[in-house]
Amino acid sequence: MAGNSDLTVPVSISAGIHIGFIVILALGINFEDKPKQMQTAAASAPAVQAIVIDQQKVNDRVEQLKKQKQDVAKQEKARQAELERKASEARREREREQEKIKTLEIQRKQKEQETQKANDAAKAAQAKQVLEKERADKAEVVRKQKEQEQKASEDAAKKAAEKRKQEEAAAKKAQEERQRADDERKRKEDAERKRKAEADTKARQEREMAEAMAAEQDSLSKTRNKQVLSEVDKYKAMIIATIQRNLVVDESMRGKSCRVFIRLASDGFVTTSQTLDGDQVVCRAAKASINKAGRLPVSPEPAVYQQLKEINLTVSPEFN
Repeated sequence: MAGNSDLTVPVSISAGIHIGFIVILALGINFEDKPKQMQTAAASAPAVQAIVIDQQKVNDRVEQLKKQKQDVAKQEKARQAELERKASEARREREREQEKIKTLEIQRKQKEQETQKANDAAKAAQAKQVLEKERADKAEVVRKQKEQEQKASEDAAKKAAEKRKQEEAAAKKAQEERQRADDERKRKEDAERKRKAEADTKARQEREMAEAMAAEQDSLSKTRNKQVLSEVDKYKAMIIATIQRNLVVDESMRGKSCRVFIRLASDGFVTTSQTLDGDQVVCRAAKASINKAGRLPVSPEPAVYQQLKEINLTVSPEFN
């Protein structure tokens, strides 16, 4: 409807202009030439004036029609310019929409790619987790198997150690019983002789010990500026002297010896005594002497004690 209204005004104006030109032609009016002089002088002044007035009206109408035509042309030109502007704006809007759609499509594809990458990464991470879990499960199975094997080995070792301990205890008990039996038999055989010789032997041993210690002190004093016996050798000699002092001897021991192992506490208390090898009679006498002493000389120096807390000695009976 708006388009029809826009066309109605120009058409009406155009029709009016054409009608005006027709009227002018019908009247025989020429606007370019000067007015022709009337052939008859008989024409009256009012008639001339009327023609001039009508001529002016026609000219005004013509000018009005020209102006209207120009106005219509300007309006049409403005309308066309507006239409072109709107078309251009619409085109630019379409271009912007297309560009926006293209940008959105690019963003959509990028989003799809990112989503695909994220999904691929998630799948890879999940696969890695599954693989790591499988490896961890296998490692756990292997660890449990090793634990079971180690436990079985430890149990077997414990059983073997317990069995060995029981066997050692049984052997020790049997040895102790044999030793007690031997000691009892020997004690009965030598009871009278030992009781008689014990006092003399003890006195002699104490005297010899005192002499030995005096001689040792004298020797240490004389050789102070020379090489002297070490503290270890000194206390070892004192330990041997103590064992000799308590040792009950008889002629059957002459020329014989016994190696013994002794473990001492820091105060000299005998915690362990064991015969290693040698004459059986001498070994029994040596062990009895150690047990009788109960405590042997030890150095207050920790370094010396460390070398003497477990020692092997050779006991050889001494005869006057």
